[in-house]
Amino acid sequence: MMTNNIRVERARHRISQAELAKQIEVSRQTIHAIETGKFVPSTVLSLKIARYFNVKMEDLFELEATD
Repeated sequence: MMTNNIRVERARHRISQAELAKQIEVSRQTIHAIETGKFVPSTVLSLKIARYFNVKMEDLFELEATD
């Protein structure tokens, strides 16, 4: 499973799901699904989101530890 900090970054930048979606050319529903963990984005989409926020991909996405 993977967790992400997209919601935190959106809050820091004061943008909505809809605005982020528009900037990276996906639907608002896609952003919602990623934030809630229902959808794991492709590498390309992950990189687009990281580039938009000017952070490393590793700062946005993290694999949960498995035992």
